[in-house]
Amino acid sequence: MTMRILIGGFQHETNTFAPSRADWAAFQRGDTFPAFVRGAAMVERLRHGNIAIAGFMAGARERGWSLLPSCWAGATPSAHVTRDAFERLAGVILDDVGQALEQGLDAVYLDLHGAAVAEHVDDAEGELLARVRAMVGPARPIIASLDMHANVTQRMFDAADALVAYRTYPHTDMADTGRRAAVLLQRRLARGEREPLHAARLSFLLPLNVQTTMIEPTASIFGALGALDAAHDVVASFAPGFPAADIEECGPVIWAYGDEAPAAVRQLHSRVDQPRSQWRLDILEPRTAVATALDIAASAQRPVVIADTQDNPGAGADGNTTGMLHALLAEGAGRRFPSGIALGMLYDPAAAAAAHAAGVGAQLTLAVGTAVPTFSGQRSDPPVWGRYTVRALGDGHVALKGPMTMAPSVELGPCACLELEGVLIAVASAKPQMLDRELYRHVGIEPERMKLLVNKSSVHFRADFAPIAEAILVAKAAGPMAADPADLPWRKLSAHMARRP
Repeated sequence: MTMRILIGGFQHETNTFAPSRADWAAFQRGDTFPAFVRGAAMVERLRHGNIAIAGFMAGARERGWSLLPSCWAGATPSAHVTRDAFERLAGVILDDVGQALEQGLDAVYLDLHGAAVAEHVDDAEGELLARVRAMVGPARPIIASLDMHANVTQRMFDAADALVAYRTYPHTDMADTGRRAAVLLQRRLARGEREPLHAARLSFLLPLNVQTTMIEPTASIFGALGALDAAHDVVASFAPGFPAADIEECGPVIWAYGDEAPAAVRQLHSRVDQPRSQWRLDILEPRTAVATALDIAASAQRPVVIADTQDNPGAGADGNTTGMLHALLAEGAGRRFPSGIALGMLYDPAAAAAAHAAGVGAQLTLAVGTAVPTFSGQRSDPPVWGRYTVRALGDGHVALKGPMTMAPSVELGPCACLELEGVLIAVASAKPQMLDRELYRHVGIEPERMKLLVNKSSVHFRADFAPIAEAILVAKAAGPMAADPADLPWRKLSAHMARRP
């Protein structure tokens, strides 16, 4: 008898300290995510992307399972998901579960993030999974894939038969994780009951910048997961967590499914937990970062890259702060390397519209960027006034080619390259994280030819930019996303959780 699996997805990484919320329109747009899609169109649109649900669909086809598509929706990380948006998405999925039960439903797979916080529900994924469980009963399997930055809660473990997380950051294995979810479902079906679960929480928060699997110690830890699975016949996961969601269960979790799960988790936990000094990372003040980068660039053959980590749209910021632009101008970066310095992408729809109205070659007196509230209670740096030259324009339709591509293209609205004092600024009408070199090329900036690139990103940029970078630095300009979780004004975080390693 053919297995009938309902599939769907809900993706949001919630920075509860960020300035902007994710409403229903944000999920309909998607921005750097695929936009809201329902039914058969979801299968067609998502089946070939580097996205967990695509990997699960491939694994399901290989096993001869029949898929019942519900909906998939993702929105750029931000502050809370609005009550309206969450209830709309949950309502669609639950309606489809109800219809599937009438048709003969055997299991449910959901492509979730794991760090979503709604206005009325701190544990959005736990709430969704619990509602699905209440409908399908205790016997039908529910499997979910999670982002590596999931804040995995006990309610999520209780509601799902199995959870599995990405193993790379930048997340280049999203489709592979969906395939592992299919393996977990197959194991669950073969056993006829839930596999034994063992989980352990770490007692400290991990900053995003140290979580990347392109540097140590994370590279070795995640690189060993495959061997750990094989040695113990388990499927293990380590979610370092998203350290900007003010909920009680925010923080890193290790877990595994299988008869030898306790042994596997103990082994992994001992490697992650000690020494805590392994998790410390140097983060530079803006002008120090720029001065250091310029010194390196003087003799480098490849660009130096600075991560503007506290204005990362991939972690809840809006990509519109100006701290790094002020630093570039103060250090004379554009005078030292004229048209060899680029910053992107800066979210400023008004500046982009003005550039399109004026045309290439025009000069405009503008205030670029925005001063926004930050977690410190103060505002970020002021807009940068100046006489800008319009160097290039773009329509915002960008075909992505890097390893982080989840969909073939993104829609950013009117875009432009503005030049001020020799610094090139890639301006957009949407809020993309700078994770693909094509975002620069769209407005005429060739990243490989630059001496210095300032990317509004924390880690995802490394997937496409590390291969061309002479060096990578991390800067701490004022913005909504704290590079150090200890800087955040926590209210709900467990009293047992240390705010830094």
